[in-house]
Amino acid sequence: MTLNLKKNISLRDKHTFRLNARAAYFISFSSTQEIFMYLEDKALYSHPFFILGSGSNCVFTKDFEGVILQPAIRGIQKIQENDAYVWLRVGAGENWDSFVAYAVEHNYGGIENLSYIPGNVGAAPIQNIGAYGIEVKDSIEKVEGIHINKKESITYNKNDCHFAYRTSIFKEALSNKIIITNVTFRLAKQHRLITDYTGVKEELKKYNEITLQTLRKAIINIRQRKLPDPAVIPNAGSFFKNPIVSKEKVRALKNSYPLLPIFVHSEREEKVSAAWLIEQCGFKGQRIGNIGVSENHALVLVNYGNGHAQDLRELIIAIQKSVEKTFGLHLEPEVNII
Repeated sequence: MTLNLKKNISLRDKHTFRLNARAAYFISFSSTQEIFMYLEDKALYSHPFFILGSGSNCVFTKDFEGVILQPAIRGIQKIQENDAYVWLRVGAGENWDSFVAYAVEHNYGGIENLSYIPGNVGAAPIQNIGAYGIEVKDSIEKVEGIHINKKESITYNKNDCHFAYRTSIFKEALSNKIIITNVTFRLAKQHRLITDYTGVKEELKKYNEITLQTLRKAIINIRQRKLPDPAVIPNAGSFFKNPIVSKEKVRALKNSYPLLPIFVHSEREEKVSAAWLIEQCGFKGQRIGNIGVSENHALVLVNYGNGHAQDLRELIIAIQKSVEKTFGLHLEPEVNII
């Protein structure tokens, strides 16, 4: 067995924002054995490294003078089942939406609202991906990976993952320290469909009945209308997190901006629509060079072709400063900027 090692490789097609950048080394792993081979290679292991999934939630703004590590472990395995639930162990390299399609096809519920989110399964727990009233943490049972510094396999049960809004222990304390290899999901045979999110109810009126299948179709239709296809217009999806704000702050904002969209987050906090804030500041459809804000969704930054990293940085800063000046809220990037 040999490592799938490439040198001086372009990263343009390795991340969906498609800025020009190169990596000194690139390794794609199809097994845990290959990961341990890399860890035992003293020459390669001595270089800085970055763990990359499908590249749908990161942007390379310059060359990476180290090793890009890409888990490509595949497979969907049923490991347990009872009358109420099924447990599936899924390889980190499986495409996320293909896995959602598999679950819906087999009538397993819990992740249908996360349809059409780009990326691979291994990235889902890192980001705690969420959409339309659902977060992936609600379905994750455990996460398996390899600790790079300790050079050993490790398993994290759901409670060990420290899931929170768009984050987890893998994005915080263990950032770039764990190569996720497999994720186990507990999915329901008896469905509790979440359909009360903005726009979903209206879209479902097109169908005669509400099922896992029609809910998935409705979510896909909404996302296709709102979000540009990265294959057509390079982008990294939602670029900023929705700010989490105290209910007192929300009440004050609502007095000045009655149309401000908010979403329940906890007993004491609300989420404020970052897209609405950006649009109110006049950025929708605006651009600096070939980097711009999508004309269809203000939360999505796009690369119109041969965009430059400096233009992206300027646009990010301009948006953050304008939102902070206007609303007193800070926008934190959801995308990993390298």
